Amino acid sequence: MLSVIVITKNESDHICSCLQSVSWADEIIVLDSGSEDDTVKIAKQYTESVFITDWPGFGVQKQRALDKARGDWILSIDADEVVTPELRAEIEKALQQERFNGYNIPRISSYCGRQIRHGGWWPDYVLRLFRRNVGYFTESVVHERIVVQGETSELTAPLIHDAFVNLDEVLRKVNSYSSLGAEMLYQKGVQSSISKALFKAIWIFIRTYWLKAAFLDGRQGLMLSISNAEGTYYKYLKLLELHVRQNRQK
Repeated sequence: MLSVIVITKNESDHICSCLQSVSWADEIIVLDSGSEDDTVKIAKQYTESVFITDWPGFGVQKQRALDKARGDWILSIDADEVVTPELRAEIEKALQQERFNGYNIPRISSYCGRQIRHGGWWPDYVLRLFRRNVGYFTESVVHERIVVQGETSELTAPLIHDAFVNLDEVLRKVNSYSSLGAEMLYQKGVQSSISKALFKAIWIFIRTYWLKAAFLDGRQGLMLSISNAEGTYYKYLKLLELHVRQNRQK
């Protein structure tokens, strides 16, 4: 039995395509954290297992969804991802195997209308298919990962990821992820400064655009490199702000 788990918030632009692509699964679990659009209404057209909860961070939220699943196998996907027919066929074949406990899936992501093949975005292998009794999510508030006990393998058909539809979405995610990233670094005791934020941002741009060849993806490759640098810059500035605020309270 295969259970698909998806966490959502204000994903009405994506959720229909996402759930339609996995409608063949034995079970679909949708865990929403207070959407203000039609996400929940749309999700209920595909599954009765739609739950609404608070927002504790990505890792904890996905573990909550996992805890509600009943399947022997779990496929975890994001609301802006789509499983192709080719990937479905590979998944169904993998479920019949006994050797592996998890599978990494290559993910092809789009940025403002273009699928990105460089800049470190392809092949972006992500562990998303695993046996429920040997896997769990880390508790990271962002950039969580799945930990699986035992041997894993790789599939070849890609997961389609509509990562950034337009610049409005880019800016929203830069703001959100930089805040979450700053909180994670703060909890780890990492220090920051304006010069460190600037240096980190410049390095990320050089690494993405030149070393990982994002320039081969044209205009979108340049835009991606700049937004990656911007996200890093604000993450370390927000980290500095957290330390300054804490020091003022002492």
